[in-house]
Amino acid sequence: METRINVFEKGQKALSTLFGISSYLKKSGLEKSLLDLVDFRVSQINSCAYCLDMHSKEALAAGETPQRLFALSAWRETPFFTSKERAALAWAEAVTACHVPDEIYTEAKTQFSDEELIDLTLVITTINTWNRINLAFPNNVGSYRVGQFG
Repeated sequence: METRINVFEKGQKALSTLFGISSYLKKSGLEKSLLDLVDFRVSQINSCAYCLDMHSKEALAAGETPQRLFALSAWRETPFFTSKERAALAWAEAVTACHVPDEIYTEAKTQFSDEELIDLTLVITTINTWNRINLAFPNNVGSYRVGQFG
């Protein structure tokens, strides 16, 4: 099997755009804990092992509980998530599936302002892009260190 491109070495110019979006989102006003949950859940859906490793480490370092991360794929059946987190997770799943029913939009609008919902959508589309990049050009799963990419 041919060794795949190391996208972090060869793709710096292209990836700088995604890093710029990530910098914007860190300043967006959306809670870091919410961003971590969304990043982790979308990475679960997309089966991106590198991103799951990264986002679990980042979330735990920021104070997320192991119990909530372990239960995230079954968030609807647990009492561990707030109404805002539930709306964000439903939105993340719908946007990732490329189908957003009216009831999910309506619920999201009860929890997020217009600007926040646009920013949340950008979070979701960005992690979907990162997932696809890491699936196309696999990295060394388990090697991520907290804060590695700023």
